[in-house]
Amino acid sequence: MRLCSRAVARRDAILLLFLSAVWGSSFMFIKIGVEDVAPSVVAFGRLLIGALVLVPAVVFAGGVAPLRGRMGRLVLLGAINAALPFWLLGFAGERIESGLSAEIQASAPILTVVFARWLDPSQTLRGLRLVGIVAGFAGTALLLGGERDTELAGALAVVGTATCYAVSGLLLGRWMAGVPKTHVAFSQIAVGTLLLAPVGAAEIPGDWPGWDTVGAILALGLLSTGLGYAVYAMLVERAGASRAILVTYLVPAFALF
Repeated sequence: MRLCSRAVARRDAILLLFLSAVWGSSFMFIKIGVEDVAPSVVAFGRLLIGALVLVPAVVFAGGVAPLRGRMGRLVLLGAINAALPFWLLGFAGERIESGLSAEIQASAPILTVVFARWLDPSQTLRGLRLVGIVAGFAGTALLLGGERDTELAGALAVVGTATCYAVSGLLLGRWMAGVPKTHVAFSQIAVGTLLLAPVGAAEIPGDWPGWDTVGAILALGLLSTGLGYAVYAMLVERAGASRAILVTYLVPAFALF
């Protein structure tokens, strides 16, 4: 039994590192994308591509039957775990460096502890883990303290992103227990795509953007969104929201700029 639990913990650690690398690189791709197109276009593009990536897996698994009766919850999760945070990250990418965005987003575990008191008390952290979270909060406050007005707006947008991820992670654990991980990821991304479609489609530029921008959005859709969300849903189910969200502490190490 002990060997089995160690094997599970090792697999979770590998998934955590993989997700950290994928999401860490996303800050670079966002920065590249928003140089040519609006944040809403980057967010809409990555969501649309991510949803298309997961369609075959959902069809192969029997369709959307496991999602029936959850429409209200899916709309909320699609808004706060896909549409809104992706737009906020693009907004921030126009104003602050990628590395700073990644460092501020690392406040997500702190916010998870705060919201767990009301949303999912089973995920509350205590002892040394709580001390570490408090230390992280102090570090985030220091990062925000010296920013200029324009940079502060970008930094606060990332705090908003971290808040979205903290709340949605807790709700995922409660609302989507027993739903296949691929379906969980697809439902959020698909709903987020629909929510952003009016703005994102309207702001697509008339001239074709550079291939670096196209490549950045493709990478965001294929890796950070489609594959990344499926892996994250798996981690939430296996390890719990308060532990899965620790991925944001590792992301800055992989943020390239």
